[in-house]
Amino acid sequence: MNELTKSKNLFWHPSLVTKKDRWEGNGHKSCVLWFTGLSGSGKSTLANAVDFELYKIGCQSYVLDGDNVRHGLNRDLGFLPEDRRENIRRVGEVAKLFVDSGIIVSTAFISPFKQDRQFVRTLFSDGEFIEIFVDCPLEICEKRDPKGLYKWARNGEIANFTGIDAPFERPNNPDIHIDSSKKSIENAVHTIIHHLKERKIIK
Repeated sequence: MNELTKSKNLFWHPSLVTKKDRWEGNGHKSCVLWFTGLSGSGKSTLANAVDFELYKIGCQSYVLDGDNVRHGLNRDLGFLPEDRRENIRRVGEVAKLFVDSGIIVSTAFISPFKQDRQFVRTLFSDGEFIEIFVDCPLEICEKRDPKGLYKWARNGEIANFTGIDAPFERPNNPDIHIDSSKKSIENAVHTIIHHLKERKIIK
């Protein structure tokens, strides 16, 4: 829906329970951990491992996974550039609601375009958007190919596949850089948890 068709009779309805109230109740602050990287880089695996660690230490958290969201909320979107942008816009808005509810939300999406990731960052207050670049060479992602997608893309069965016939714009200055071809899941989780403690999001 563009600005010409959006209703001018919509107003944000404030909640009686504020975000800070929820932080106090949870014993931690909220934020979005935005995992970006090629298919097969390990975004979903790492996001879920971080989520499990947060769960173990008593934090309220959740994972929004790219495939899961496309099963429902974004099932009407394809993989053309405009669909990818709308996919990320919607996820950003949903993540914003999670953060407002006091939850640490991890999002595992390729999100290939810098402009889209920057737009999502603008939805959040300072310090609430943490971009995590899960960096992995294309050849290693292809060798892993956990879903067989690269094989299909190379055979021409999938069009507009990131890294093959669609671009991935690497983050210039991510908040956290994880080289998943060299760093173990355990070490990567430790790096992210340590970052959250340094930022005083968790204790």
